[in-house]
Amino acid sequence: MQGDSIVVEAHHRKAAGGIVPLLLPLLEALSERHTVSIAGQSGSGKSETAVALLEALAEHDIVCAILQQDDYFVHPPKTNDQTRRVDIDWVGPQEVKLALMDEHLRVFLNGAQHIEKPLVDYESDTITSQLMEFGKARVLIAEGTYTTLLDHCKTHIFIDRTYLETRKHREKRMRDASELDPFIDRVLEIEHGIISGHKPHAQIVVDANYSTTAAT
Repeated sequence: MQGDSIVVEAHHRKAAGGIVPLLLPLLEALSERHTVSIAGQSGSGKSETAVALLEALAEHDIVCAILQQDDYFVHPPKTNDQTRRVDIDWVGPQEVKLALMDEHLRVFLNGAQHIEKPLVDYESDTITSQLMEFGKARVLIAEGTYTTLLDHCKTHIFIDRTYLETRKHREKRMRDASELDPFIDRVLEIEHGIISGHKPHAQIVVDANYSTTAAT
């Protein structure tokens, strides 16, 4: 998403450092492409962990690309916020074009060299499109709140932090004052209720301290 600020910090690199040893055996055993999701609450560090994972895998000569769920929302961000305020029931997976995101993962796995994907511009509150070239990418990382629901992700990663634990991060990256008003806390409470049921479907879990474990 244009206008988003992604600052990778030590704890994101810690999480990526724990994920890599769990992913490498899969990637080394197979020659084909692989897809990974990184899901969690707003502010849990999904985008930052995705970038940190991309960088960590590059050290093993594995090229990655990243899809951000923020680019796949039905409405651009400010319009989506207004829509939620009119109808709180709009909050949930229906806000996102998950089927399109899943299709882009599918064609990547099938060898596509590029896709035409949505591109959100936060400031102008618009959605355009861009051509995304995969180049030598072997891994496509899909990051976003509901990405555990994507069928064409081979490995699901879940960041297990609640919206209360992520508040400091949301304050740091705050795009607009409306993001921290009481209504948004209500939105995040609803999101938490939805995605808390997604954790059991993840193969890798990152806890509140950014330590990583393989799900049993």
